[in-house]
Amino acid sequence: MSDTAAPQMSGEVREALEQRRPVVALESTIIAHGLPRPRNLRVAEELEEVVRTEGAVPATIAVLDGRAHIGLDKAQLDRVANDDSVRKLGHRDLAPALATGASGATTVSATAFLAARAGLRVFATGGLGGVHREWTETQDESADLGLLARTRITVVCAGVKSILDVPATLQRLETLGVGVLGYGTGNFPGFYLSSSGEPVDWTVRTPDEVAAVMRAQDALAGPEAALIVANPVPEAEQLDPALHDRVLAEALEECGRRGITGQGVTPFLLDHLARETEGASLEANLAAVRGNVRLAARIAGAWVRA
Repeated sequence: MSDTAAPQMSGEVREALEQRRPVVALESTIIAHGLPRPRNLRVAEELEEVVRTEGAVPATIAVLDGRAHIGLDKAQLDRVANDDSVRKLGHRDLAPALATGASGATTVSATAFLAARAGLRVFATGGLGGVHREWTETQDESADLGLLARTRITVVCAGVKSILDVPATLQRLETLGVGVLGYGTGNFPGFYLSSSGEPVDWTVRTPDEVAAVMRAQDALAGPEAALIVANPVPEAEQLDPALHDRVLAEALEECGRRGITGQGVTPFLLDHLARETEGASLEANLAAVRGNVRLAARIAGAWVRA
């Protein structure tokens, strides 16, 4: 990267990396586009505090005025949360955003890309994108998958969004060579739900075990693929499975009636779930994110101790 394109690290993040202290990358799309104001800023501050409580340094990532930032100060965090001009940036949008001086919140793919380029190894998010339902007709697949197939970073998540085709997504991850670990579970999490009903091939139970897999990845010197740590939302905090299934079925039917396709499908389904569950889906989402951030900080700690 040129000097102007290189990510700008906060002093705290740079110092932590130099001293080999644990750092956790956090996306900013959930702040700018995933939550209502003013709760979005409170959640952003809460998630950073969770990282600090676990002894790690948070690195929330965003693009501001054409410059990628790894770690945001209070004013920058506030801007991402409250500035209507902040766009949503996937990794393919980074070059145009930098070239035009735009500002944007980073999705999973953009966050993973920038974090890895900056030397961060652990990233926490809610749920990944994946293969969309009716893929055989639409060929609609999240950019997250391809990016993770060529980016060496450990992503702690609650699986993929349950509105997607979970079995097809897992098959696609296998094809792309992206490792998947179930954290304390033999089943792949279902984002809002503790389990999607799909099995995982490998289960780990401690941050040290995850760090050992990360070390083995490096020792093998194979393709620069990511490692997914699938961490289920606690059953006590998951969305009621019967409610989830009913509302999702209704949302899919409504989506078909309205002829909503392509990029409009995901926001429509997520909005429908939040509205028809009276916010319960959002609370399950946030419970998952908190757990993922906490676990990511512990994994980052185990990684630097290795």
